[in-house]
Amino acid sequence: MTYKEYEEIIEKRMKAGRFKHSKNVAKEAVRLAKKYGADVQKAETAGILHDATKETPDSEQLELIERAGIVLTPLERSTRKLWHAISGAAFVQVELGITDEDIINSIRYHTTGRAGMSLLEKVIFIADFTSAERDYDGVDKMRKLADKDLDEAVLEGMSFTIADLAQRKLTIAPDTFMGYNDVSFKASLKEKKEKMRRNQL
Repeated sequence: MTYKEYEEIIEKRMKAGRFKHSKNVAKEAVRLAKKYGADVQKAETAGILHDATKETPDSEQLELIERAGIVLTPLERSTRKLWHAISGAAFVQVELGITDEDIINSIRYHTTGRAGMSLLEKVIFIADFTSAERDYDGVDKMRKLADKDLDEAVLEGMSFTIADLAQRKLTIAPDTFMGYNDVSFKASLKEKKEKMRRNQL
């Protein structure tokens, strides 16, 4: 299917504001993909589809998840805010016939992140944070980081998510903790290597 066909499908599944957000995420994903060397077509596709089931009834989301053979953990089943990313990944598989694992995973982990994220997953994760209509406190910092270093932006995004959810005493997905630790550990290794390199000069 073409991007335009995906866009038409998505437009019918959500209100105007959500559709605008989805188009903005697709546009930002393309920009970031070009900047950091990710597959541009996959980024655009995952971007427009990332919130495909955000406004889908709960029962339909759970049915999609089951049809895709995804087994929710007890925490995932009891935390509705995690459903749309998982059911969105299921939707693109069972309804749209998408088999590309990178696109599917980019949709599934676009809100939580996870350890070992691919370049495309990072692009979609950050595109969702920095799309044109976003206006939360800290969005300017996120946009600057996104233009400077994608991994730094991912670390900031996970830090933001953890702090925000903790402050509101809401459930935090284990994938987010593991993703944060993974990116943070790799960033510290990168920093140590850079210091060693400078010391050798």
